Amino acid sequence: MGLPAAILFAAFYFVPFIANLRYSLTKWDRITAPEFVGLRNFVNLLTNDDLFYKVLGNNLRFTFLVVIFQTLFSLIFALFLVKNTKANIALRTLFFFPTILSSVSVGMIWLFMYDPNFGAVNLFFKKIGLDSFALNWLGSESSALYAIAFTQVWFHTGQMMVIYIAGLQQIPQELYEAAEMDGASRWQQFRNVTWPMSMPTTIVVMAYTTIQSFRAFDLIFSMTQGGPNNSSNIFAVLIYQTVFSELRIGYAATQSIFFILVLVFVTVLQRKFLNSRYEK
Repeated sequence: MGLPAAILFAAFYFVPFIANLRYSLTKWDRITAPEFVGLRNFVNLLTNDDLFYKVLGNNLRFTFLVVIFQTLFSLIFALFLVKNTKANIALRTLFFFPTILSSVSVGMIWLFMYDPNFGAVNLFFKKIGLDSFALNWLGSESSALYAIAFTQVWFHTGQMMVIYIAGLQQIPQELYEAAEMDGASRWQQFRNVTWPMSMPTTIVVMAYTTIQSFRAFDLIFSMTQGGPNNSSNIFAVLIYQTVFSELRIGYAATQSIFFILVLVFVTVLQRKFLNSRYEK
């Protein structure tokens, strides 16, 4: 690492990390001077904070849903649009379009779509006779997180699709020709050629999607602000609320440390699992 890169790394990563670690050992409200409390914030977070565990469960469930479905849909779209025809290029552009919108814009669009009275989602279900599916999507504790997960998948599937297309186009066509000569069906070609050869791309897509899911602050805050009753709250929103609503800077610093630890743990676990599949 060169000196300029080392300076930038220290300024934007190492120094803020050390400062955050120092704040996590204090009780500070941004008004009075920080009071050193040692590991009290960590003990309280792990032993006396039910909201922390609820948000942890929300975050893991949200990430699991988004990673599974976003990866699945982006791969399916990529398989259908991998050839560089004019129609496929037009469809790629259409599917990629939501990605260029801001998270808040997407949140506002889907806030309107999910409106229980005149939103397009409920109107659609009522139109086809499925009135039982016309719910208060964002106002119910049982459905809010899943509704936002669907929005997140809609938001970024096109982006992951482009990554998959780039990976699929690198697979040698000779492998498919050899498989056809051996009488392999389309499914057998996918199972034995496409899927193993696209595993490096899948690792990238799933890792990036995991990070996106943990950082979905803008989308969730613009749609529900973590409600109702914290049913759609995730770490990024919780830390924001702790800082700006409760003015507990030291405690928010502690939450952010566990946020990073959970993200690293999930990413490493995911990477090991996918690498084990790839090596087979």
